[in-house]
Amino acid sequence: MLKKYPYIFAASFCLLFLLSFKSTTDKLIDVPILIKAGTAKITGSITSLGNANKNNIYVDIIAPQPISGEKARYKTLVDQYGKFSIDIDVETQISLIILKTSFDEERPLFVKLTSGGVTNINIVYNLNDEIHNIELIPATNKNDVTLGFEVLDKMLRYQPSRAPEPLYNKSTVYYLNYFKEVLSERLAVVDNDTLLSEEFKKMLSKDFKLFAYRGSPFDYAEAMRINYRNINPNESKQPDIQKIDRSYFGFLKDFKLNDPQYLQCPTFLEFQSRILQNEVLDLPEIGESEISSWLAKVKAILSDLVGFNNGPYYDILAANAYARQLNEEVRPLTDKQKENIEKYWKNGEIAKILLRKNQKIAELGEFKLPVVINEISSVSDDKVIETILSKYKNKVVLIDLWATWCVPCLNAMEQFRSTKNEFKNKNVTFVYLTNVSSPKKLWEEKIKGIGSEHYYLKDSQWGHIMNHFGFEAIPSYLLYNKEGVLINKFTAFPGNEKMKEMINGLL
Repeated sequence: MLKKYPYIFAASFCLLFLLSFKSTTDKLIDVPILIKAGTAKITGSITSLGNANKNNIYVDIIAPQPISGEKARYKTLVDQYGKFSIDIDVETQISLIILKTSFDEERPLFVKLTSGGVTNINIVYNLNDEIHNIELIPATNKNDVTLGFEVLDKMLRYQPSRAPEPLYNKSTVYYLNYFKEVLSERLAVVDNDTLLSEEFKKMLSKDFKLFAYRGSPFDYAEAMRINYRNINPNESKQPDIQKIDRSYFGFLKDFKLNDPQYLQCPTFLEFQSRILQNEVLDLPEIGESEISSWLAKVKAILSDLVGFNNGPYYDILAANAYARQLNEEVRPLTDKQKENIEKYWKNGEIAKILLRKNQKIAELGEFKLPVVINEISSVSDDKVIETILSKYKNKVVLIDLWATWCVPCLNAMEQFRSTKNEFKNKNVTFVYLTNVSSPKKLWEEKIKGIGSEHYYLKDSQWGHIMNHFGFEAIPSYLLYNKEGVLINKFTAFPGNEKMKEMINGLL
C-alpha cells in the first residue's frame, strides 16, 4: 500500500536482512540475454525447523515479462511435505524472477530460470523465520540470490552528502545535474559491495537507475511541487513550474538502452511505460499502423534523445506499445494488428510472445465488465459516498480507492481480475474512486482494462473520504451490504480468497 503523499522515491523494493553466503557457484546473471518465448519450471520445498502449519505455507512469485510488458504473478500453496512446482511463462532465455514465501514476505529472493529448464530451490527456515539453509539446482551464487534486495534498500535509504536545496526555481539543466550527483552516490553502494557478483551488480545498478529516473525526472512538474513543499513546508501556494520540451529528455542517452541486460531489470517495464505514456514525448499509439511506419515516427522523436537510430531497443518498444493495449485496456489485438505483427516479426520470438499474450487476453476479455464513467463533481464532499450508494440500491457495493501511480493498487486489481469476473451476474457492483493526483488522460486509459463503475473526484472530495474513514494509504476499500450499510473498511488488498469470502458473505 502507498501513503496519501508518497515521497518521490517511494520504494517498490522491500527490506531484506539475510545471512551472507560465501559462494563460488554459477552466476545469477548470464550474458548474452536472448529473447525467447518459452516456459520454465520452478520446483522445490519450503520447510521450517519450527512447528509452522504446513497448510498455510505458500510461495509467491513475480515474473517480469519485458516483451509483453507485465509482471506476472504466480502463487501456490506447498503440499503436506512442503513441496511445490510452478510453470512460468518466460520471455528471455535466462530470466530473473522474484520469489517470496509466507514465512517472510519482506525478504524476497532473486532466482534464475532457464527457458525449457527446471530450477529447484529448497529453503529451510529457523525458529525466527529466517533462512537457515538454501540450496539451488543449478547451483547459483547464493549472495546474489539472497542479498540483492538488501543492497537495493541500502541504495534507497542512503543519505547523500549534498544537502537538499531549492530546485523548483533553477534551470532543468541544474536540476538534472543535481539529480545525477545524488544518484551517483547511491549507485556507489552497489559498486562498493564485495559479496555480489560483478554481473549481478551491473544489473542492480541499471535497475536502480531506471527506478530513480522513472520517478522524479519523468514527472518533472510533480518533482518540483514536492521540492517546493519540502523547502517551504508552511507555504500553501504552488510554485510556478517551467514548461519542458522534448529536449529535456536528452538524459535518456546516458542509459544506452540497446544494452540487452535491461531485459533482466524488473523496473524496465515501468520505465518503458513512462516513455510510451509521456505527454511531452507524445509518442503515437501504435494502433493498426504498420510497425515500420510507426517506428519511423518514433525514431524521429527519440533517436536524438536516446543516441541511436537502430537496434533491438526499438523492436522491444514496439512490442511494449502493443502490450499497453493488452495490459492497460485488456483488449485483444485486431486482425489487422496480428497481420502487422506477423508481417514485421514473421515467426520470430517477439511475435510468438505477443500472440501468446493476446490469446490469454482474448479469453479474459470475454468476462470483462464494461466501463462506466460517472460525473459527481457538483456533489458536496460529505455527500459523495451517499450519492454513489444511492445509484446501486439492493446490491453489495465494494468501493476501491486507488490511483494510477499506486503500484500496489494496480497489482491488487490485476490479482483480483479473474476472481472479480466470478461476480459478473450477481448482485455486486465494483466502484473505483480516484482523484486529480492521477493524470486524467492516463486514468481514462487504465480504466478501460479495469471495467465497472468509475469516479474522478475533486481533491476536497477525496480528502473528505480519506479523513472521514481514517484512511492513510491506498489501496483502501469500503464494503457495503445490499441495504447500504458499511460492513467493513480496510487498507491493503487482503488477497483473492479473503475478498471473495467477504463479498459472498453479503450475497
